[in-house]
Amino acid sequence: MTSLNTLNNLKTKKIRVGRGIGSGKGKTSGRGVKGQKSRSGVAIKSFEGGQMPLYRRLPKRGFNPVNKNDIAVINLGDLQNLIDNKKIKADEKININTFKKSKFFRKSINKFKVLSNGNFNSKIDIEADYSSKTAKEKIEKAGGQITVKNQSK
Repeated sequence: MTSLNTLNNLKTKKIRVGRGIGSGKGKTSGRGVKGQKSRSGVAIKSFEGGQMPLYRRLPKRGFNPVNKNDIAVINLGDLQNLIDNKKIKADEKININTFKKSKFFRKSINKFKVLSNGNFNSKIDIEADYSSKTAKEKIEKAGGQITVKNQSK
């Protein structure tokens, strides 16, 4: 069994600063001579002892809007490929949720635009936020219909 005295000897004693030159921490109490760091009650703003400061650890936000609209673009050729590969059913109404379920769009996308690039020949019913005129013509020529939500007319 260990006695109480041996337990006390294991602890390091608290250094009492400013108690004479014989202590090794007398006069300036280990703060050096003069300067900002030797004064009491002074902390260097945002200095964390060499650790990467908080303002540099956090990501920059700058002028990027926090709640910007992510608008995805889908070409009619890509849409035709999805229908041909049976990732999207042509007989159902196609909207943004259809693309999110098939993991063609990521979750942060909240609007999408249909563009006319590529060959298209499926009869579909699609609901989009935006559409080009030629894409609308191609869809209607194939026998489908497109509903544009945010029409500016």
